[in-house]
Amino acid sequence: MNARLKKFTIIAMIAALYTAVSLALAPITYGSIQVRVAEALTLLPIIYPPAIWGVTLGCALTNLVGAMMGINVLGFMDVFVGTFATFLAAVCTYKLRKIEFKGLPLLAASMPVLFNAVIIGFELAFVYFPLESMMFGFMISAIEVGLGELVSCFVFGIPLIKILNKTKIFEKI
Repeated sequence: MNARLKKFTIIAMIAALYTAVSLALAPITYGSIQVRVAEALTLLPIIYPPAIWGVTLGCALTNLVGAMMGINVLGFMDVFVGTFATFLAAVCTYKLRKIEFKGLPLLAASMPVLFNAVIIGFELAFVYFPLESMMFGFMISAIEVGLGELVSCFVFGIPLIKILNKTKIFEKI
């Protein structure tokens, strides 16, 4: 198998894994209080840069299927806005991958937390709160989404990256 096809296949597998995990855990994937466990995969660019495209595609598919099924409360807007948040987070995670604290990529892992808290927090405030209380709604939503992202990235994501890094699975590609 040539290198480009191999890379494309891995990107597709990451997207499929992100989507499958998100949909399997749909009750906690969508909404104002969410722990999108698949967001742990947004840390993959630390060890495999093409994963940026896999998690972005997986997020787009997850948001699209959720909107089509009526389980994504943000609807089709999230296909674009939520996917953009995940893309930005994955790119920044990659760019900050070499900065470590006690051997852990804490700054890189905080990028999905930051981007999703702000962007999805605003998106949720826009959908759920009237204009006069949107700032309050944003603060509440950003905290809720940020806490869920903390769990996804720090409880699941960092250990996942450490395990995958030890196996050197992406170096064999």
